[in-house]
Amino acid sequence: MIEDIVQVKRSKKARRVALRLDPVERIINLVVPEHMPLKTAYNFARQHENWVHKTLEKLPDTISYTHGTILPVFGDQVRLDITTDSALKRTTLKQYDDVLKIKTYQEDPSSRITTHLKKIARAGLSDIASEKADMIGKEIKSVKIRDTKSRWGSCSQDGNMSFSWRLMFAPYNSIDYVVAHEVAHLIHMNHSRKFWKLCKELSFDYENGKRWMKQNGNSLMRYGHKK
Repeated sequence: MIEDIVQVKRSKKARRVALRLDPVERIINLVVPEHMPLKTAYNFARQHENWVHKTLEKLPDTISYTHGTILPVFGDQVRLDITTDSALKRTTLKQYDDVLKIKTYQEDPSSRITTHLKKIARAGLSDIASEKADMIGKEIKSVKIRDTKSRWGSCSQDGNMSFSWRLMFAPYNSIDYVVAHEVAHLIHMNHSRKFWKLCKELSFDYENGKRWMKQNGNSLMRYGHKK
C-alpha cells in the first residue's frame, strides 16, 4: 500500500501536494498542504506509485565506514584502516597519504569519522572558493559546512557561503563547478546569462562537472550510513 511507502509531511508553505525524495533518509516524502485531506493526498501518491517504486529502486547501495572501505575524497581514493580495541579510551584519526587510520574503542566510529571528514571538506572547499574569489577580486567572509539534502551550496550577498560537506565525494570537476557557481553569485545574485557566463569562466570543466551533479548528485548521499 502506498500509505506504507511514503511519509506524510504537512506543510504550511506548500500550495499543492508533491512527492519528494529524501536521498539521505532514503524515503519518499508526501508533502501535503496544511488543510488538504489526507485522502486526496494519498490518491495523488497512488497515481504516481510507479515513480515512487522506480525512484527508490534507483538509489545506489549505501556505503558504511568499515575497515577497508575506500572513499573518494576531493578526487583521491582514501582507504579506511580501522583498528578496534576495547582497551582504548578514545578514538584517534590520522591521515597517511591515501590511508585514514582510525584507532577506536567504539564498535561503530561512524560519527567520529564523519566529523573528521567534515573538517577536511571545509578546508578543501574554502581553499577552492578563495582561489576563485581572488580571480574576480572578491572576498569570502566565511565558509560553513552543512548536511543539506537539496542544495549543494549557497552564497549570501555579504559573502558568506555554505556547502554540503558531501560534495567532497564528487569528482573534482563537479566540486569545482559547484564552488564556481556559488562564487559567481558574489557578483551576480541571480541566474542571468551574465551569471552563467561567469560561472563557466570560473570552472575548469563546466559542462562535465555540471552534468555529473545533475545526473548523479543523489549518489553522494550514500556515504556514512550506519552499519
